[in-house]
Amino acid sequence: MNVEILKAEMKREEDRSFVGRTVFTLENHSSPYEITFFSKRGTEWDYSLSFAGEPGSEEQFLETDALLENDDDVYNLLLDAALDTQEIPEEAEEE
Repeated sequence: MNVEILKAEMKREEDRSFVGRTVFTLENHSSPYEITFFSKRGTEWDYSLSFAGEPGSEEQFLETDALLENDDDVYNLLLDAALDTQEIPEEAEEE
């Protein structure tokens, strides 16, 4: 299934946790999706899936959620897109 990433971002919060999101579309799906990522340390990630704009097909949404649960390649593609946007903190650059 073809995945098109529309935009992505990742931020480090004051408590050092990570919060990011990736907006994407899937081939033959009528609505774009947004996956939000959260991690306390940047190693284990929780996510939440939602429609990026107007709600679309519930059947397609459930199909997308199952895809994320079962296809590590798609999940990692979306997570990596968000991680790739993160700025490296100055203290990390000095190490």
